[in-house]
Amino acid sequence: MKLITAIVKPYRLDEVKTALQELGVHGLTVTEASGYGRQRGHTEVYRGAEYQVDLVPKIRIEIVVEDAESDDVIDAIVKAAQTGKIGDGKVWALPVETVVRVRTGERGPDAL
Repeated sequence: MKLITAIVKPYRLDEVKTALQELGVHGLTVTEASGYGRQRGHTEVYRGAEYQVDLVPKIRIEIVVEDAESDDVIDAIVKAAQTGKIGDGKVWALPVETVVRVRTGERGPDAL
């Protein structure tokens, strides 16, 4: 199993969710996040004063999937989140040793 984590622009969340639902992904976790990469934030004007925004708002999506599905899920996230502009985000995958469904005690692939 793999834990796939994606950091994407907030307004791309609906497109990513739709793409994952079309693949048959049954569950995901979404968290509000903030940070920066190469863009290093941006400048905004508020009430006539200019200020630097160092941490850009992002959305963190986490999904646990079978190894065989991981490449398809990653490709779907990238395609749905991509705008072609700086700050589109990142996607990475990590191995997962154990998954347990708390309600039933099911383990492994049955817990997904």
